Amino acid sequence: MTSGGWWSDGDTLVAFINVWPTQLSPKAGHTEHAISRDGLNWSSFKPVTDATGLPLRGIIEQDLKALPSGRILTAFHRQPGLIATPYYTDDPLAISGWHAGKINNLPHKGSISRELEPSWFRTPDGEIVMTFRDQAGSFKVLAAKSKDNGESWTSAQVTNIPDSRAKQSAGNLPDGSAFIVNNPTGNKTRLPLVIMFSDNGEMFNRAMVLRGQDQLPPMLFEGKYKRIGYSYPKSYIWNNALWVSYAVNKEDIAVTRLALDQLQ
Repeated sequence: MTSGGWWSDGDTLVAFINVWPTQLSPKAGHTEHAISRDGLNWSSFKPVTDATGLPLRGIIEQDLKALPSGRILTAFHRQPGLIATPYYTDDPLAISGWHAGKINNLPHKGSISRELEPSWFRTPDGEIVMTFRDQAGSFKVLAAKSKDNGESWTSAQVTNIPDSRAKQSAGNLPDGSAFIVNNPTGNKTRLPLVIMFSDNGEMFNRAMVLRGQDQLPPMLFEGKYKRIGYSYPKSYIWNNALWVSYAVNKEDIAVTRLALDQLQ
């Protein structure tokens, strides 16, 4: 099992987990959830369900955010395999009623889509832009757009924003400007960790380094899939600040806090 992230309607906390049955071939999984009103006492885990009421056959990709309408948007990597697909629901708890957005995935080999590990932001005119890791190795961010609140999407396009072919995190500041957190290296190097900003959601023309080489501690242990640098960034706005969490050398978890009044 792996983390599927968190959600709350303001009263109830929802924890998502991704379940990976060992007997499935190709490798795939499904999503389950538990709920709590106090963070201490939890329900049993139950399947997340789609718009037909059936368990949704896919793992959730952590970046749940709500549109101004209240509609919740994220993506699942659907079976068979791991095919990245935007999903939306109008259930305030995000545990049922999930609809698959219409998208034509780019050509890919095997059971894993070229688009992986997406995040998303909104433009000032209400378009949704979903950003993806490019598994084909362009080392650029992929992006697809929706003009109908997530119901249909363009095919993903290769942008000119460099990437390390790794997880990234996108979103909007309270003033509506967009941001992307990633490693804009153009190769597999996962440092520095950078945040880029855009006023219109198209041109990202401001950036700052969150963590660099001079702040990187030595790796303590070798291991499978280990890599130096800053990985798996996630971002969240709370208490007048943008908080960015990430792994350091895949050994420690760190958090950087950016005061909103400094960013705006």
